[in-house]
Amino acid sequence: MRSKRKLLIEQLDQKLKPFLKTRVVIVPERGWINTIRTTLNMTLAQLGAKLTITRQGVKRIEESEGNGTITLNSLKEVAHALDLKLVYALVPKNGTIDDLIAAKAEKLAQKIVLRTNQNMKLEGQGIGDDKISKTIRDLAQEIKREVRRSLWD
Repeated sequence: MRSKRKLLIEQLDQKLKPFLKTRVVIVPERGWINTIRTTLNMTLAQLGAKLTITRQGVKRIEESEGNGTITLNSLKEVAHALDLKLVYALVPKNGTIDDLIAAKAEKLAQKIVLRTNQNMKLEGQGIGDDKISKTIRDLAQEIKREVRRSLWD
């Protein structure tokens, strides 16, 4: 039987699946708002009228998107004014949430095992590379199981 946490991870991965292709999306140099506005042949003043702000206000919004300081609420308002839908997600850079957990577990296991082996070497009790690799894999599996069980409770 699958654990509740594993099921939650699987469900989250399913919800994020439609966003996998977004990894290859290139954000336009001037930002989405400017690109969409100019593609629609809309002036700053026209978008400003839809947002009930000045053309300078629209310019500030476009600049804030460009420098990464725009708020989600502002993006939502602009999307609404342009009859668009704002889509927002946090997506793993590589793979799935489960892959992210596995990578983090592997990294932690490697850190623990290599540090322990270094101490053991100093005492003349170090282990070979094959044993180190197996120990890292085993510990990573144990960490993954523990994360899935607790998932930061």
